[in-house]
Amino acid sequence: MKEIRTVKFDTELKVEAYHFQGIMQKFPNHFHDYYVIGFIERGSRHLFCKNKDYTIEPGDLLLFNPGDNHTCEQIDGKTLDYRCINIQPKIMRKIICEITGQEDLPYFATPVVFHSELFPMLKELHLIIMQEEKDFRKEEIFFLLLEQLIEEYTDKMLSSKAEQSVEVKAICEFLEKNHRNNIMLNDLCDLTGLSKYYLIRFFTKEKGISPYSYLETIRIDKAKKLLEQGVLPIDVAFQTGFSDQSHFSNFFKKFIGLTPKQYGNIFKDKG
Repeated sequence: MKEIRTVKFDTELKVEAYHFQGIMQKFPNHFHDYYVIGFIERGSRHLFCKNKDYTIEPGDLLLFNPGDNHTCEQIDGKTLDYRCINIQPKIMRKIICEITGQEDLPYFATPVVFHSELFPMLKELHLIIMQEEKDFRKEEIFFLLLEQLIEEYTDKMLSSKAEQSVEVKAICEFLEKNHRNNIMLNDLCDLTGLSKYYLIRFFTKEKGISPYSYLETIRIDKAKKLLEQGVLPIDVAFQTGFSDQSHFSNFFKKFIGLTPKQYGNIFKDKG
């Protein structure tokens, strides 16, 4: 199957829709700062999310909260047909407020819902977004789908998750603030008073992702926001801590599945 990578940004719902066909790409351990609601149309994947293993197949739903670390790869030797909808927290907050009257963000209790009855509804919504339909059926399905997901698969709000340790919080804030710079492990040790080995093990156990992988994800998320604003890939590379544009382009595609140019083109005509 020919490899096709398509992304649409819906200006009414304010969400992204991804459709990857014919790909065999393995995605490294990473997280997003937005919600992901996805499914596989064809193929089987091994998913490792929040320190648990899953085998996902057609008909299963994927529900990732912001910050959920995950990695996945093909396991059946066949190409993948993957589709998802990405929702930024500020958009999710507005939706939840309309549905429940609460302003807290939802927290999905499980990353995988096997053989979900909501699969056809998500598939239809994704198709409507990809085909850029404009009637209100799209919004109707969107709200009904999220209402069902929240009712069935959330048992707490994102803000009620257990607080992270002082050391891990300090490391995360430092990496966020200094992601453009060349950061050394000694910098993190000086910040926390922890030894190198203990810091790596402690951080990875609590966050489910290593400190450097956390930094890589921050850089990619910052890069996405700059590309959405129309900043050229070569400028984005240097504004997010990458050594050159080639390194940035290869790294971006490894994480996102698109080149920086492909991703930036989504937003050119969307304002």
